[in-house]
Amino acid sequence: MARNREGLVLLIDVGPAMHSVLPDVEKACSLLLQKKLIYNKYDEVGIVVFGTEETGNELAREIGGYEHVTVLRNIRVVDEVVAEHVKQLPRGTVAGDFLDAVIVGMDMLIKMYSGGQKGKKRMCLITNAACPTKDPFEGTKDDQVSTIATKMAAEGIKMESIVMRSNLIGDAHEKVIEENDHLLNLFSSNAIAKTVNVESPLSLLGSLKTRRVAPVTLFRGDLEINPTMKIKVWVYKKVAEERLPTLQLYSDKAPPTDKFAKHEVKIDYDYKVTAESTQVIAPEERVKGFRYGPQVIPISPDEIETLKFKTDKGMKLLGFTEASNILRHYYMKDVNIVVPDPNKEKSVLAVSAIAREMKETNKVAIVRCVWRNGQGNVVVGVLTPNVSEREDTPDSFYFNVLPFAEDVREFPFPSFNKLPASWKPDEQQQAVADNLVKMLDLAPSAKEEVLLPDLTPNPVLQRFYEYLELKSKFTDAALPPMDETFKRIMEQDPELSSNNKSIMDAFRGSFEVKENPKLKKASKRLLRDKPSGSDDEDNRMITYDANENKIDIVGDTNPIQDFEAMISRRDNHDWATKAITQMKNRIVKLVENCTDEGDKALECVLALRKGCVLEQEPKQFNEFLNHLFELCQERKLPHFLKHFTSKKITLIPKSEAPDSDVVDENAGDYFTVKQEPMLES
Repeated sequence: MARNREGLVLLIDVGPAMHSVLPDVEKACSLLLQKKLIYNKYDEVGIVVFGTEETGNELAREIGGYEHVTVLRNIRVVDEVVAEHVKQLPRGTVAGDFLDAVIVGMDMLIKMYSGGQKGKKRMCLITNAACPTKDPFEGTKDDQVSTIATKMAAEGIKMESIVMRSNLIGDAHEKVIEENDHLLNLFSSNAIAKTVNVESPLSLLGSLKTRRVAPVTLFRGDLEINPTMKIKVWVYKKVAEERLPTLQLYSDKAPPTDKFAKHEVKIDYDYKVTAESTQVIAPEERVKGFRYGPQVIPISPDEIETLKFKTDKGMKLLGFTEASNILRHYYMKDVNIVVPDPNKEKSVLAVSAIAREMKETNKVAIVRCVWRNGQGNVVVGVLTPNVSEREDTPDSFYFNVLPFAEDVREFPFPSFNKLPASWKPDEQQQAVADNLVKMLDLAPSAKEEVLLPDLTPNPVLQRFYEYLELKSKFTDAALPPMDETFKRIMEQDPELSSNNKSIMDAFRGSFEVKENPKLKKASKRLLRDKPSGSDDEDNRMITYDANENKIDIVGDTNPIQDFEAMISRRDNHDWATKAITQMKNRIVKLVENCTDEGDKALECVLALRKGCVLEQEPKQFNEFLNHLFELCQERKLPHFLKHFTSKKITLIPKSEAPDSDVVDENAGDYFTVKQEPMLES
């Protein structure tokens, strides 16, 4: 077996206590084998089931014992047949002994890969561990497990134990379960073994690691504390996004009789001055250009190489800061883990000392990193201490990339603290919202947490693998419906919703939702509450089209729409001030030229009032309204003044904007705000 291949033996409990979950086990094992066909097609797989009425294994034939353990498939290269075979597991009739199955699986791996063959050897045990194990002929069960684990460690065999505990009720199994859990923990202590307890089909799919990713270091070198102190460290990826497998172009132009055809598709590009030209531009005649205003600046490859940032490989400590100063949303990329060089005892001690002190003082470290020589950029990141709870695992750090100033996006939004009381939830609304959050808790007490990242598979990837297998058998196969198990990842649990319908209804009834007749497709909107003294018909959403929100002036034709679009822009905090100023000027012009446009001016005043409430600019509107009232008196526009009363236009009081100098009782008095004396014309 090659060094990078794996020999895997699946040990599956098919006894009566497992019958209810065997369909989920079949699905999980099938996905495992499907992925091996894609990513590790030279891996070898064997299947052993225990809890069957019959016995069929080599150890039973050679020395006897090991009853009710059957080898369904000897260790062979993975193929489509085994992927189908695992979907039809037998249903056993007796309680199985998982220790017998482990010994049979270990024996298969040792006999298959004896003679110093290189490669990875692994067993995967799937059981509920609720059935008693037989007493050994000599010694205790603990002694037996320790002997097995020692042999596994000597042979380099790893083991994963997935324990299904979703369907166990009553007290009959308590002692047996406690003993079996103890035995499985002994494997973890004496060999390279891990035990995972799962309660749902979804967790089972995630716990069975379907793709083997070999750990590869991103960096091996020094963590420089200062010029005279350096610690040898290794850096690995801790979390990385799993992507869909690369789809390659396939050519069917090769003759069917050509057994050595690669069916590759090669693409060549020709560069020409114009599409009609026949002259091809050679690579040495082409150069990259970068836009700078209306110009295109050519920059040669030599100049680009000179511009590249060049520094030496390494990690340098810049200093320490309080952990609270590094906010969670600063983390930019995948998480890496920094571990001490396992071959350097002093490095292990140094990392442990620093990590434990950082944790005790609640500090994090800021470091500058260059992962390799010739790297074109430098990153600044944060090291968070990861103090191990196991004696055989050294302390380490988690590394996250931090943003530079150019990477941070600042979007100005009004503070919730400045909103009027009428815009904030009351005690009853807050209570029903609290109940809704508690109802949808994914980590209820005494139950397995739902959607744990370590146990939740990506539904997009799983659906792709299932469909790929289906297409391998039927080229014209239609896309099958979404599996119910994967729906639990993307949709709210229907049982949870139905059991708590009263809470959902109470939440829905506590918040009034009105249909907005102006709402258009693909438009962004901001909800405006009903201002004090405004009509119901004006209590609406301000909407603007996402493709038309680059308006930068309040025009004559549609001043209200222009104002709403400008005030809603978030690419610069000055747009709100510009929009308010331009709208005030537009209103004054409409009033000064008032003939039959009084209604349009008043509509603009209403829009301005709403905008000033939203942006918490009450003084600008209140001062302008006083000025506008005086202007109407000066120009003798009684018909316009009557509209103030009919439209119930008021000053913005404290209840709508805390910064306002106007109390609610004086909101209808247009001379509350002191004005500079106006010069008579």
